[in-house]
Amino acid sequence: MTTGNLTSTEESVLETIEHEDIDFLRLQFTDILGVVKNVSVPARQAEKAFREGIYFDGSSIEGFVRIQESDMRLIPDPETFAILPWRTNEQGAAARMICDVVDTSTGEPFAGDPRTVLKGALDRASELGYTVNAAPEPEFFLFEEDDEGRATTRTNDAGGYFDVAPKDLASDVRRDIIYGLENMGFEIEASHHEVAEGQHEINFEYDDALSTADNVATFRTVVRAIAAQHDLHATFMPKPIPRINGSGMHTHLSLFTEDGENAFHDGDDEFDLSETAHSFLAGILEHAPAITAIANPTVNSYKRLVPGYEAPVYVAWSDRNRSALIRKPAARVPAASRVEARFPDPSCNPYLALAALIHAGLDGIERGLDAPDPVRENIYEFDEAKREEYGIETLPSNLGEAIDALEDNEVIKGALGKHVSEKFVEAKRQEFQDYLVDVSQWELDRYLETF
Repeated sequence: MTTGNLTSTEESVLETIEHEDIDFLRLQFTDILGVVKNVSVPARQAEKAFREGIYFDGSSIEGFVRIQESDMRLIPDPETFAILPWRTNEQGAAARMICDVVDTSTGEPFAGDPRTVLKGALDRASELGYTVNAAPEPEFFLFEEDDEGRATTRTNDAGGYFDVAPKDLASDVRRDIIYGLENMGFEIEASHHEVAEGQHEINFEYDDALSTADNVATFRTVVRAIAAQHDLHATFMPKPIPRINGSGMHTHLSLFTEDGENAFHDGDDEFDLSETAHSFLAGILEHAPAITAIANPTVNSYKRLVPGYEAPVYVAWSDRNRSALIRKPAARVPAASRVEARFPDPSCNPYLALAALIHAGLDGIERGLDAPDPVRENIYEFDEAKREEYGIETLPSNLGEAIDALEDNEVIKGALGKHVSEKFVEAKRQEFQDYLVDVSQWELDRYLETF
């Protein structure tokens, strides 16, 4: 609980609220499945929120607490204050702040808060002398809506990779999304049409890992809101259309030392990667099957993770090709040396996915793991015998297998903490079971009149 005088940042937020005539504040957080939640309060409650927090019923949130322990408290982070660009003054100007969740029974950060889980990973990195930077590349589809405003899977363009108008009809939508993101403090690097029809990517600059996770949650909200203004539905579902490329969220990671040096760079190494970087990526490779449950958390995620559609399924790394799970991108300067995890998708909870990747990498550093040799050939062209020769394993083929791998992995369960790991496994086991007992349209089309 905040007591005494407000910080200078909190005072600055109050001044901005008054100057910009903000009517409402959305206090935002995420549940363990990565769904953004918010409590809307009148802007005049901002000072109270800083000093005391805002109470809410945690038993109503997926994976939080039971009904008898339902009182939770939101503590807004003033550094995340941003005015919502799609709200007009006529609607009542609104701003949002991302919050940490406090357990009112103990006064401590709530163990089930994904933001708290990520902070734990960053604390572990700090104990080892590192800060963590991350940069995601979330992809999404834009679909037309039907006459009742519901989402369809009809794309509004026939564009392909890097196409321009007239094939790419969504350039104006991307422009408005970029303006909205920039108004909320994003530094946009690039935007383009992706491989599939209706598929897009907007890249924003790297940041510290906590800010990056906040940015991913914000990004998804802004994209959906501004797409809706164009009568389009934006989805981060990994594979909404069969037999074409799905949406990924390639995630770039690097560690920096206390004196600001990139701990991943070594100019004397063949790949410009330090021993620290080699051990970090070795840790991710070792724990990849369990991380998949977190980074690819839906039944639909595994419709993307199949060979032939550019999504990596083989546990290997490379400095060249994109068929490997981990890639070492080319770096223009030493500070840009990094590793790229190519398997996460944009349906994941960004806080939990980053926490899992960071803990896995740090485990590799602490144990001094040696990375295997990079694979420079196209692994998609390997047969099973050649993959065995190279010692290349395959990611879980479905959500059930991924959850099995998570339950068998103490490092990744420890990354999540007891509360989140148990609630997450429980929710995902139920999701997979629901899928197994359902009958799809494909089955009806294939078998109903045949047998």
